[in-house]
Amino acid sequence: MDISIVVPLLNEEESLQELHDWIAEVMQSNRFSYELLFIDDGSDDGSWSKIEALSKANPSVKGIRFQHNYGKSQALNAAFKEAMGDVVITMDADLQDSPDEIPELFQMIHKEGFDLVSGWKKKRYDSKIRKNLPSKLFNAAARQASGLELHDFNCGLKAYKNKVVKNVDVYGEMHRYIPVLAKNAGFQHIGEKVVIHQARKYGSTKFGMDRFIHGFLDLITINFLTKFGKRPMHLFGLLGTIVFIIGFISAIIIGVSKLVKLYHHEPTILVSNNPWFYIALTCMILGSQLFLAGFLGELILRSKRKPKRYSISDKINLE
Repeated sequence: MDISIVVPLLNEEESLQELHDWIAEVMQSNRFSYELLFIDDGSDDGSWSKIEALSKANPSVKGIRFQHNYGKSQALNAAFKEAMGDVVITMDADLQDSPDEIPELFQMIHKEGFDLVSGWKKKRYDSKIRKNLPSKLFNAAARQASGLELHDFNCGLKAYKNKVVKNVDVYGEMHRYIPVLAKNAGFQHIGEKVVIHQARKYGSTKFGMDRFIHGFLDLITINFLTKFGKRPMHLFGLLGTIVFIIGFISAIIIGVSKLVKLYHHEPTILVSNNPWFYIALTCMILGSQLFLAGFLGELILRSKRKPKRYSISDKINLE
């Protein structure tokens, strides 16, 4: 199979027929073999009924329905497990992503050898204050932290080699950082393509300003997990050891200083009256706690089981 098209959605009943027809026309005109995988993330409108109707008319349409709303990352995670195409393309269901971009994205993966191609909505039709400006700040921070020179990390239109989606674990709200996850998994040939951005035709956006706050927090999380997620002792153990040694050496200096003064019959104060004694003691306690945190982190990491992150209530044309 040439292409798997993955479309996560929440309450997009009005746009699904038009999106399906547009994608089907592009696939047929380019003679691609394909599957169109809709992931209904707990919609409470008629989205699932529409997907069922589309699947009866077109066997290439497949569907996954969540029990309730778990988020875009979980939807992508479920779809990536099922995707069979050599190239996997993700896009939003609101018609702001153009299916006409699919052939060129496919060629960039299939013939030019990219592992991942991220769309860049260079010209946007969103609110400049509520979306464009925060998006620019967010993407600038993401570029600086990740080392990836992408202009639009959050663009829903992306293309991947199949082996990329099978080797990245998208969880929480990490869908914004799939290029970073792919890079950390060893996929280095990551590119970018300017794509058409269209004004929303139906309904309203499902994302508010809080997504940028969550995005910055996720950026900190992913950078920490990239460096120390599999070896917490390397961070907490190192910090704990350094802080403990500082406190221990300080305590020795305080003790030796008191003994020297006593030997020379110089006036001294009680160690308990010396403020540096409490600083040294605090450092040793904090150092011990940090070391134990690293040790416990290693134990948890080795014994943890992956939690069930979402519940699927129904599937269409999938085993």
